Amino acid sequence: MENSTQESHLRPDNSVTYDSPYPMYAMALSSTQTQTRNHRIAVGSFIEEISNRVDILSFDPETLTLNSQPSLSFDHPYPPTKLMFHPSTLQKSSDILASSGDYLRLWEVRDNSIEPISVLNNSKSSEFCAPLTSFDWNEIEPRRIGTSSIDTTCTIWDIDKGVVETQLIAHDKEVYDIAWGEARVFASVSADGSVRIFDLRDKEHSTIIYESPQPDTPLLRLAWNKQDLRYMATILMDSNKVVILDIRSPSMPVAELERHRAGVNAIAWAPQSYRHICSAGDDSQALIWELPTVAGPNGIDPISMYSAGSEINQLQWSAAQPDWIAIAFSNKMQLLKV
Repeated sequence: MENSTQESHLRPDNSVTYDSPYPMYAMALSSTQTQTRNHRIAVGSFIEEISNRVDILSFDPETLTLNSQPSLSFDHPYPPTKLMFHPSTLQKSSDILASSGDYLRLWEVRDNSIEPISVLNNSKSSEFCAPLTSFDWNEIEPRRIGTSSIDTTCTIWDIDKGVVETQLIAHDKEVYDIAWGEARVFASVSADGSVRIFDLRDKEHSTIIYESPQPDTPLLRLAWNKQDLRYMATILMDSNKVVILDIRSPSMPVAELERHRAGVNAIAWAPQSYRHICSAGDDSQALIWELPTVAGPNGIDPISMYSAGSEINQLQWSAAQPDWIAIAFSNKMQLLKV
């Protein structure tokens, strides 16, 4: 397949903006919608002090309205490094939201109130826990959440029982992100510059499938392609590249997406298509790419792009509504129709 060099610009009239009183970073899009409730979006403040906030927004795609619900806004210690709703698409009377930061926390989001469910500390020896950089909720077995930490570990929680299922020293340096592939298989990226895959059935071993070309260049984010588990994507610190990996051929990327003009901060695969991925970065651009079967000699061009008002820190592609991508920049959260 030839690569199209024609860029389609996502139109601003296909976007909805939420203005927050705070700088924003973490975002989560709910996978459930009921007849009485629109889609929920959780957004977390990024204030460099203990006192932070999480707001729950309601999104109506028919009227293109985003409303915050003051009764569903709550205090959060430190800026949440990640937010995620329970991955189940079953219609439930309430949503479960997880957040990471100082600890892994679970919250029940009801119609008009939020109740904290649990605070999970992965340190065996102290009431304090090393800061959590990220986590991922296991879609196949939702009782499992995996967290990554600056203390080089990944911890797998059984959240139904509130206990650590297993804890692994995953890397030589801080672990920055974690992603589930299968029910018992996860991968992580680290400041040591490696992508490693772990299988809970064989905890003694891990497989390194990629290492930074420059030694010890940290890998910041990891996204596993849920439509085709052979593929994953990662980004390097201060790099304009998105590295696409095929786990069948370790060490050599199958593609490098290099059209950003500054560092990439976030990546997300399309929930419904194994060939599409979105990236966003410090050049204030969100780019959507279609991976060709064979990359041309001049690299790959994005198929569409969107320019935001400032550096984009975060990006999520809605699994419940695949037509919508959420981006966060400055104190704004914007939904883009693709």
